[in-house]
Parts: sequence; C-alpha cells; structure tokens
Amino acid sequence: MKHLVLVLLGLVFVGAVGDSATQRPVVQAIFVLGDSTLDVGKYNHLPGKDVPRANQPFYGIDFPGGAKATGRFSNGYNIADFVARQLGFKRSPLAYLVLKSRNYLIPSALTRGMSYASAGSGILEPTNAGKNIPLSKQVQYFASTKAEMEVVWGGRKVSKLIASSFFLLGTGSNDLFQTRPKSQADVAALYATLASNYSAAIIDLYGMGARMFGIINTGPVGCVPRVRVLNATGACNDGMNRLAARLAAAIKSGLATTLTTTRLPGLKYSLADSFAASRANFDNPQAAGFVNADSACCGSGRLGAEGKCIRNATLCSDRDAYAFFDNVHPSQRAAEMSAHALFVDGPTQVTAPISFKELAHER
Repeated sequence: MKHLVLVLLGLVFVGAVGDSATQRPVVQAIFVLGDSTLDVGKYNHLPGKDVPRANQPFYGIDFPGGAKATGRFSNGYNIADFVARQLGFKRSPLAYLVLKSRNYLIPSALTRGMSYASAGSGILEPTNAGKNIPLSKQVQYFASTKAEMEVVWGGRKVSKLIASSFFLLGTGSNDLFQTRPKSQADVAALYATLASNYSAAIIDLYGMGARMFGIINTGPVGCVPRVRVLNATGACNDGMNRLAARLAAAIKSGLATTLTTTRLPGLKYSLADSFAASRANFDNPQAAGFVNADSACCGSGRLGAEGKCIRNATLCSDRDAYAFFDNVHPSQRAAEMSAHALFVDGPTQVTAPISFKELAHER
C-alpha cells in the first residue's frame, strides 16, 4: 500500500474557509515536517515518473482564488494550512524545494517558515524509497535552511526566531504499509525503531534550536476508502487500525521516555490523539456534519476508491459533505475540523499534555 497517510478528523467545525479568519501571528514562523496530509507541493519539484503528484484537476478545485492544483492532496486547503491559520498566518509556509527553485528561500523562511513535508514519506528511510523526502532528510533540509538564514541574519537572531517558531510534525502511517514483520518480536522491534527514530528527529531539531513541537500522531488508516474497498462490507480494517494504534502508543511512550531520560530544557510539545478525534466521525458521521465518511469524493468505482482522483474521475458535487476527498486524504472541510480540534481546550481536547493553542501561547 503506497503513501497511506494518517487521517485526523476533528470534533467541531467552526468558521469559514475565507482569509478573513487569520489574525496576527502568535509565533515567529512555522516549520512543517511530515507526509501528504501536510505537503503543500514538494512533489512538483521531485523527478521521477512514479512520484505521486497532486498537480492536476480535480485537486485544488476549491482552493481560494479559483480552481488551482497547488500540489496539496485536497480539494482546497490541507491540515497544515488550517493549523497555520489558527496560529495567525494566511496559510501554510511554502515548500522547501519550491523556494529553492525560485531562489526565494531566505526571505520566505525568515518571515513565514518552511514546509519540508513530503507525500509518501515516513519515519524510516526505506518507506517508498526514491519517491519522497523521508523524515531524516527533511531534518537535514531544515539544517540547511538554518545555515542559510544565519548567513543573512546572524546566529543570534536566527536562534531567537527558531526558538519562537512552531514545529508541526505528522508522519508514521506510511511506514506501516512498507514493512511486513513475520513475528511478534519483529513487530515489537519495528515499533521500537519507529519511535526511536521519531524521537531522534525531534532531538536533532531541538539541537538546532527548536523548542515548540505540535505533533499529529498516527490515526485509523484502516478506515480510509482505499482500505475499506478491500472489505466486502466496506467496513474499516480493524487489523490495520490496531497496527496504527500500537504505533501511536509507541510514539507517545517514546516521547515521554525521551523527555524523562534526556536533558532537553525548554522543550514543550502537544501530541494529538488521532483515534480519539476520529471516533465520533466514523461512529456517527451525520452528527459531525458529513453525509459520507467512507467514500472518496473524487475517484471511481466502489466507494470512489478504485481509481485515482484525476481529470476524468467522478467528482461529488458537495465536497463539504464528504470526509474524504480522494481515496486516502481528507477533504478541505475535514482538514479544517482537524486543525480546530487541535486547538480546542476543555472537554473535547484531543491533545496532551496541552493543546496546540496552549503550546503556541506558552513562552
């Protein structure tokens, strides 16, 4: 299964998609690392015929300013965009490779941040190897960005910017579909490696000055249309969800262990429980405002999941009524709900130990 991604579906939907929702930024910048739920167009600058791209209709059909395929695997904005908007920015920062190709890396990085997220990527380098930028390479790209910023601004100013910036991470689901452990011992070893590598990436970013981490944990990938269609009843694949739940638990435990055994003064994080956030939508989609939570809005065949979202695909008329836009990725509305859930305080909070909102306002 290629580039399967986590789907975090929020609990409450408020506000419109328009740009008026933005406010003054509460953080200096945003740096994004992860997979296709956060990618804003990196693939458009990666070579290779097998590299999956979202640079053609019907992707971007609801993107503000007119139908425009921006490289996001969405009918409009994605989760990273809405997290950025919650933080006061107009949308997610631009993709690293896009800015490098335009010689516009530094001004954008210094004022907005940078996106290194790459569709199909995972925590492990072999995951969909050669078709994406893995997490470790994304961290290296950040190191390169930091060095270039220091040439322009100097080390002290850049260190202050990085320490006051929000680091958004969301990855891990793709790794589950590229490995086939043969025994329980192999399964345990896999999760230990994934959690260790994830923690190592955070430690590396911390070593370069990052202090504020908003992390979206792996969610119920067994409920995306591309997996459901393999079941005669169209139900979620419980086995795949159990694998994802174990990985989510391993990441949570790994982060806690890292913080207790490694001296990382000043590090703060918020970890989103994607399973808790998604449960209400899959159990009762109508209550969450969805007419359909098991099929793709754009695709073909059963559940809209047997074909890709391309120009001649079947497209639903009401994208907001669908939880999924294509056979693995959330719709724009679902992405907005997701981002909102990350910032909610109180009874519906799905983040721990604090919400993304509390994290961004802590100094």
